Amino acid sequence: MADSTRTGLVVGKFWPPHRGHQLLLETAAAQVTDLVVLVYANPDSATMPAALRARWIQELYRGDDVAQGPRVGATPLRIFALSAEADGVPPDAAADAVQREFVRQWLARQGISADVVFSSEAYGPGFAAHLGVAHLAVDEPRGQVPVSGTKVRADVAENAWYLHPLVAAQLGVVPPAAVARVVFLGAESSGKSTLCAALAEACGTVWVPEYGRTLHEQKQGNLDYEDLLYIARRHVELEDEALAQAQNVLFCDTNAATTALYSYYYFHRCDPVLRALAAVCGQRYAHTFVCAPTVPFEQDGWRGPEALRSFQHGAIIMQLDFYGIPYTLVEGTVAERVRQVRQQLQAAGIGT
Repeated sequence: MADSTRTGLVVGKFWPPHRGHQLLLETAAAQVTDLVVLVYANPDSATMPAALRARWIQELYRGDDVAQGPRVGATPLRIFALSAEADGVPPDAAADAVQREFVRQWLARQGISADVVFSSEAYGPGFAAHLGVAHLAVDEPRGQVPVSGTKVRADVAENAWYLHPLVAAQLGVVPPAAVARVVFLGAESSGKSTLCAALAEACGTVWVPEYGRTLHEQKQGNLDYEDLLYIARRHVELEDEALAQAQNVLFCDTNAATTALYSYYYFHRCDPVLRALAAVCGQRYAHTFVCAPTVPFEQDGWRGPEALRSFQHGAIIMQLDFYGIPYTLVEGTVAERVRQVRQQLQAAGIGT
């Protein structure tokens, strides 16, 4: 349990953020009421500079309340991206004493007083001692998450499993899964949810509902622009969580590409991080099905007018063609659609 009014400090390159970093941050946040995170390197990355890496961490821990900012549980994260130009970050090769003094002075200038340093590195105790605060080590032997930023940079594809899907997408890879994911796309009221539920029952597995629908209802239809990226992130997380219960195949209602479409539809723009998640959908799913908008339209109070279905359907097909993602169109009754899907998956060697 977190001590009252205790501030924690985590310092690192986060180049890129990986699950070891997440373990560090989440362990630290559970023991403090405020967690300060400094992200920097010198020389910095040209392709994923500190500001971008800090943004990824922020998005990993943003909840459905935009105003709250990033948090782990009830603990807020204050994330700072530092640079040599603006903050005087010393070179990575500088002596430990120089690195420690830089952080001490930077914290003093910001009026930040830390009570405890959390690290997974050997430098942690000496760094904390220089600041005059306690130190807590988190998985320093890398027993829980055997990875490092250096290892990831050396071979991103080989180490994609250690990356959150949001981060992996920025690097153009998809973490592997033991169970094949199959996704269903379609216009509003095209039968995706009904078909996913029927297939999960027929195949003895589980399915993942469309998280965008969940949040849309939760917020009474008042989605913010930032919610679209959050929806895509939560949806892939829910998919990954469901893999543990899935048998042979996991059925997914909607993907990040469709969420990106809605971002453009509602706000006429799309976050680059969401675009990256959309761009790897062809790698993430073993097969894509599109539900024809031929079932009776059901207006449940949350959907647009029926006349939009044809446009939405065409936009989804266009997007799949643009990304070069092959798909299968399914039509007819629920039973007929279940049969079409199972035949296609069997032909593709995807166990059902």
